[in-house]
Amino acid sequence: MAKLVFTKRAQRDYDCLDTATKKRMLDILKVYAVDPMKHAKKLSQSRLGTYRYRIGEYRVVFDFEGEKVVVLRIGHRRDIYRH
Repeated sequence: MAKLVFTKRAQRDYDCLDTATKKRMLDILKVYAVDPMKHAKKLSQSRLGTYRYRIGEYRVVFDFEGEKVVVLRIGHRRDIYRH
């Protein structure tokens, strides 16, 4: 099981979500942490990170550092990839 680590920016993104979305997202991220690559999709030509998870209307962009899943950004699908 991988350890979830949030960057400061990802924590700010997470804190802006409503309570129900926060709970749902954290529950799903804990499940995904058991086998992180099973649900991950590799991003092509992204400056944000290497992988993403799709959680409803939201996207979680992350990278791996050893046994850690480092969450870089969290955002709505219409906004997350805009630079």
